[in-house]
Amino acid sequence: MDKKVNLTVIILTYNESVNIARALSNTIHWALEVVVLDSFSDDDTVEIAKSMGARVIKRKFDNYASQRNYALNEIDLKTEWVLFLDADEFLFEDLKDEITAELPNTKFDGFYLKRRYYYDGKWIKRGGYYPILILRLFKKTKGQFVRDINEHVTLNGPTTILKNDFVDDNLKSISFWWHKHIDYAQKEANALFDLNTTPQILKFWGNQPERKLWIRYKIWNKLPVYIRPFLYFIYRYILRLGFLDGFIFHFFHGLVYYLMIDSFYLEIKKKKKK
Repeated sequence: MDKKVNLTVIILTYNESVNIARALSNTIHWALEVVVLDSFSDDDTVEIAKSMGARVIKRKFDNYASQRNYALNEIDLKTEWVLFLDADEFLFEDLKDEITAELPNTKFDGFYLKRRYYYDGKWIKRGGYYPILILRLFKKTKGQFVRDINEHVTLNGPTTILKNDFVDDNLKSISFWWHKHIDYAQKEANALFDLNTTPQILKFWGNQPERKLWIRYKIWNKLPVYIRPFLYFIYRYILRLGFLDGFIFHFFHGLVYYLMIDSFYLEIKKKKKK
């Protein structure tokens, strides 16, 4: 067996029995250790993870940033480097080879990975949805997660982008996708309201998450409610060629989802006025 790469893979789980075996088989024989941080699943997630050789730790879920920061700050990790994956994600072999080659002598403290997103088994290539750059691989002492929803890493050190991709392909049902995005929409609406009422110092020329936050605060929040989802859908579906992927995903995620966010946002606004 080849020598394992000197990093710890950390996977957050809650009722991921349909996905977890694929994620673990992809990493368990490659990384020095795989840690599953589980939020008290009531399916077979924990049993599957233990049977495949992962170290399982349980913690009650509050939000994604806190959960990931707990893994960084409270778990006794064996390696300097950590790689965060979700249970529905896996790495291409080319990416694993690239990471194995890069880590030993790198001058960087973190690496952005290019995510391929799949919906209903189909790779979504357009509409601004590929590549999505996500900082997932970094030195554990250099990074911390911020934001409760769509959390991202703030890293104290230089970063670069790896060439190869990883995949986000959830094997759960479409009904799960909808329930998850209704929950996300409520959380995004709260974050949107907080961002409107608590101005922040933002810079456009930052990393991708910082740039998105700047666009959200400086442009998106100033557009009319219920109009902006349609403008975004036109941009994404037509100008960014999303129609070449088909209609359903970009309609659901690029229009309906953002209409839900605006609906919840107005609801919060009305409650705050009372």
